[in-house]
Amino acid sequence: MASQPIKPGSRLRQASWAGALSAALALFLALTFHVNAIKSEVRLAERRIVSLEREKLRLETEFESRSSQRQLAEWNAVDFGYVAPRAGQFLASEAELASLGVPRRADAPEPVRLARAAPPPVEENGTLADWVSPLTGQSIAAEARDAVAHGAGRAATRAAAGGAATLAERLARGSPGDAALIAESGQ
Repeated sequence: MASQPIKPGSRLRQASWAGALSAALALFLALTFHVNAIKSEVRLAERRIVSLEREKLRLETEFESRSSQRQLAEWNAVDFGYVAPRAGQFLASEAELASLGVPRRADAPEPVRLARAAPPPVEENGTLADWVSPLTGQSIAAEARDAVAHGAGRAATRAAAGGAATLAERLARGSPGDAALIAESGQ
């Protein structure tokens, strides 16, 4: 069998298909690059939008804070009559400050005084050293043992020892001046 000769039209058809295919591939590549370039521009524009929104929010916040400062200054000047301190309002010494003080009234409560002491030392066997409580006169170790043994708090131990009342008890009891004020107000 002899091979059949190739028809001239089919070779031309093959070449035209190859050309069309390569043109489509070239157009596809060009379109892909163009789409990627546009996507990149869109991402850059989105980043720019986000940064401008942040800048806008920062400027709005600053504007609101400055406007509220202006409003506060107006309220201070007009409604409350506040002004900046003048040179004559500053005191030269602590003695000058003390001269402005007023003696405590007779019915005024005692001033609150706080003291901080180091925690009591712990002996080698794990017990507290024999420090004496200024409130009850008992040893702190004995007071702690009593509280643990009886399941009571420090206030119950003080009350049993005849010591000072707790702050809550003193406030509940009130002072003689409080009774007079209540009687005057008619409550």
